[in-house]
Amino acid sequence: MIKREDVYKIGVLGKPHGVRGELQFRFTDDVFDRVEAQYLVLDLEGILVPFFMEEYRFRTDEQALVKFCNIDTEERAQDLAGADVYFPRSFVPDDTERLSWTQIIGFSLIDSRMGNVIGNVESVDDSTVNILFEVRTKQGKMLLLPANEDLIMNVNSKKKTIEMEIPEGLLEL
Repeated sequence: MIKREDVYKIGVLGKPHGVRGELQFRFTDDVFDRVEAQYLVLDLEGILVPFFMEEYRFRTDEQALVKFCNIDTEERAQDLAGADVYFPRSFVPDDTERLSWTQIIGFSLIDSRMGNVIGNVESVDDSTVNILFEVRTKQGKMLLLPANEDLIMNVNSKKKTIEMEIPEGLLEL
């Protein structure tokens, strides 16, 4: 059984394309192209299911057409439309220099000054020039913290932690 902590979201499937079972795939991380991966993981009604890729081709920098094994008709492809697409963390090389923002979702954020865990990164807002970590604290409060590389002291992909120098007063907001 695939666990949520073993994967991270890279996109969503759109509507079928043509009659051969291809689907539109909108992605935020092209890791599936950079790393040899045999399958992607789809969230089907809350269950994470691996689907082996037969082929894919890019349409834009953020969209591809993907064909999964044994999905040979438009009707079968329609059953997958709208599914969130995840990528197994185990396929990603342990190279913290090449981590994408989507890969760090679920990591624990540690205050480098105090050494304590602030919370978990729930999402990353990269819609503006100033990228923000959306962090849920142990108390359930949501914090927005700048994902500035000057503030990030260390990233440990094995332990799934980010050590960060948090500016004074930011946690009290």
